Amino acid sequence: MFYIRDIEEIIKNTLLELQLNLSYEFNHDIVAPMSFNVTTNTIKFNYLHVNGFLSRIKMKETPENLIKILVYHEIGYYLDYKKNKYDLRTLMYGEDEEIEQLKTQIENNAWEYGRSLVPEELLGSYDKIRELNKVQIPNF
Repeated sequence: MFYIRDIEEIIKNTLLELQLNLSYEFNHDIVAPMSFNVTTNTIKFNYLHVNGFLSRIKMKETPENLIKILVYHEIGYYLDYKKNKYDLRTLMYGEDEEIEQLKTQIENNAWEYGRSLVPEELLGSYDKIRELNKVQIPNF
């Protein structure tokens, strides 16, 4: 089991390696293992959901690397929002189809931007997690 301090250390080291000045914090209210808050530039994580994610993933990868993959994906949101200034009012007031289209675009961009940061040796695992996210992993 990874504790809060263990996950914080992985996030901190990943951000240092990438020379990114983003905040991170534990938040027991989020329903996903990790999320990114664009307003505060903060990666939030729920260590219980991170551990649940790790227990559901059946692949030959270290738990530390799987957590890094989660972090890369969240950084992908940061890079996407930095590059694309979305009108987030669409998420609040848009029609169902508009909302779904924007969510899909943001999610796809986050995976692509996150992938651009992944070390070569983790690309296969990152891609596999992305595929699993489409069909198997709830709340990720």
